[in-house]
Amino acid sequence: MLRLLSFVMLLVVACCVRAQELPAQPENAKEIFNGKDLAGWDGDLRLWSVRDGVIHGETTEENKADGNTFLIWQGGRTGNFDLRLSFRCNATNNSGIQYRSKHITEGNPRNKWVVRGYQHELRNELDFPNVSGFIYDEGGKRGRIILVGERGTWESAGKQAKAELIDQDGWKKLFRLDDWNDVVIRAEGNRIQHYMNGRLILDLQDNHPELALRDGVLALQLHAGKPMWAEFRNIRIAELK
Repeated sequence: MLRLLSFVMLLVVACCVRAQELPAQPENAKEIFNGKDLAGWDGDLRLWSVRDGVIHGETTEENKADGNTFLIWQGGRTGNFDLRLSFRCNATNNSGIQYRSKHITEGNPRNKWVVRGYQHELRNELDFPNVSGFIYDEGGKRGRIILVGERGTWESAGKQAKAELIDQDGWKKLFRLDDWNDVVIRAEGNRIQHYMNGRLILDLQDNHPELALRDGVLALQLHAGKPMWAEFRNIRIAELK
């Protein structure tokens, strides 16, 4: 009996480890940034450019963003998808990756590139909860929808989640401060998963009957306020059938 219990425990641990492993990149993944220019993307060209083969977004005291502004991918939508990219940014402000989001063109927006919806937060920080990877409801009602480390659901009554995927010490070992980090976002139906540097860091089942998003645009953020920069490279996306 003891041997059987030990075997079952090992099997459970092995299954949990496999469940957190990053799936292989889908065969139908395609590059959506050519490394040369911003063809296929739309944003404020005062702030966005290509430098040394990467997308570079930057605000300064002299060249500010009028509200949060975004570089919007023009080549498709994000419904069921697998998105992979690498990013780095400084610590003076935060950035983000919008998906299943809406480009706001009506109602007098602050600028021509306002986007609202799910955001994969990007930060150059190590201390929970203000780290890269949580889902933020950009322009919406729910604020920080689910935090790094949490696995849970959103129902009409609110969030139900447990912090069981990664802790503070694990994050400090995982995240590369002041360097490039690899992001994967996978969304299938109402399930959304975020991976950082090959590890599952967030798992959400968004069942809210009114606020859950199923489709929308992909965009990269420059945040209003303190001067900042953010860079992106190796951007690939695949539709998940």
